[in-house]
Amino acid sequence: MIRSGLFFLGLALALFVPLGLVIQKEHVLATGQSVLLELAPVDPRSLMQGDYMVLDYDLTRGIQDDAALAPGSGLLVLKLDENGVGQFVRMDSPDVPLAPDEFKLRYRRRDGRIRLGAESFFFQEGHAERYERARYAELRMTSSGSSVLVGLRDANRQPMGGEPLPETPTPSPAP
Repeated sequence: MIRSGLFFLGLALALFVPLGLVIQKEHVLATGQSVLLELAPVDPRSLMQGDYMVLDYDLTRGIQDDAALAPGSGLLVLKLDENGVGQFVRMDSPDVPLAPDEFKLRYRRRDGRIRLGAESFFFQEGHAERYERARYAELRMTSSGSSVLVGLRDANRQPMGGEPLPETPTPSPAP
């Protein structure tokens, strides 16, 4: 009896924890603000995992050794420039309120690097050339600093992705 109860408890956890994470990410996608972050040069290939791009943000390179960064995790304060690209302003502090045009972005420090959560972008095998010219990552962000990677953009800040689908002819009605 106890064994079957533990089994069902474990099964419920295995199902509901991932479901909760999916619901959280869907909430960020639905309600978050769209922000572009400039990418640093990267190599979009992996022999073991297929084609993907490791994302390295220009923003994090400039503050990598900032002594004000918390050792584990914290929040960056960003501001959008005239093109909708997030620019680093300062580290978040409870003593300094956000200006109306500022927002937070959560970070984690791992292996001496600042990670923003969206560290890789997978794409269909054979499409590496298309994504080599990516210059911006588009993220959706909430006021709490949570973010989800939405896609990549080119130097003109235009969305990158699949080619438009060919139009399918509409079948004519049967006589």
